[in-house]
Amino acid sequence: MKDYLVKALAFNGEIRGMAVRTTETVKVAQERHDTWRAATAALGRTLTGSLLLGAMHKNEEKLTVKIQADGPIGAIIVDADSKGNVKGYVQNPEVNLAPNALGKIDVRGAVGTNGTFSVVKDLGLKEAVTGQVPIVSGEIAEDFTYYLATSEQVPSAVGLSVLVDNQADDCVKAAGGFMIQVMPGASEDTLAEIEKRLADIPQVSNLLDAGETPEKILQRLLGEENVEILETMPVQFACDCSKERFAAAIVTLGEAELSQMIEEDEGAEAVCHFCGEKYQYNADELRELRDEAVK
Repeated sequence: MKDYLVKALAFNGEIRGMAVRTTETVKVAQERHDTWRAATAALGRTLTGSLLLGAMHKNEEKLTVKIQADGPIGAIIVDADSKGNVKGYVQNPEVNLAPNALGKIDVRGAVGTNGTFSVVKDLGLKEAVTGQVPIVSGEIAEDFTYYLATSEQVPSAVGLSVLVDNQADDCVKAAGGFMIQVMPGASEDTLAEIEKRLADIPQVSNLLDAGETPEKILQRLLGEENVEILETMPVQFACDCSKERFAAAIVTLGEAELSQMIEEDEGAEAVCHFCGEKYQYNADELRELRDEAVK
């Protein structure tokens, strides 16, 4: 099954909801970065949450989510857009910890609890818009929830989950999430109903692993009779890096550094942080870039 995201309204427009399957997306990220168990879960949750944030926007708008706390994985950086594309990485991918008190992957221990959660939005304006809040959990879903309530002023509930297979080299079995947002004028009865359903819902990744769809997850959260599906769209791990784009960056190094690379290394390698793709430049290619640098 391919990954996709579902947008919906519920309770006659009082509630906005989204749910997403990101199993293949997180698998690609895990394979490209060779993340270990805890890093896989942390990165997968952030990729999923960023897709949900990105889906709130439109046109060519993009955003970057950065989680920087005091855990051993260091920074998590993810780019997402409004069209279902996402890419990201963790600073230290080789992190695994003992299970937490509930026997689950210790994402909080990997991420840390002291630091910042920031979102930088490219809305097509002259300057990007940045919102930043302190880390309140380290479990990531709660941090997305706090950001939305504090910086965006939208009461929300976010659930993010990655299921890692213990028996198969820690590969990703299932991943996904949801976002429920309260619109102005929502009744107390509606809020009480949703709170009850939120308290009862199992982990999203377990539901997806059992074959449930994003639509079914929204129905669990909001009630089948209350949900109006508005849109579905595919989501995927996608990086827009290229040899040409890296070449443009290499030119900015200047004549002296390029000459040193030619003489000492007879070439260069550029590696994309977001996807791990490697690009090779031989001495002749570097000479062409050096000529461009001195024009």
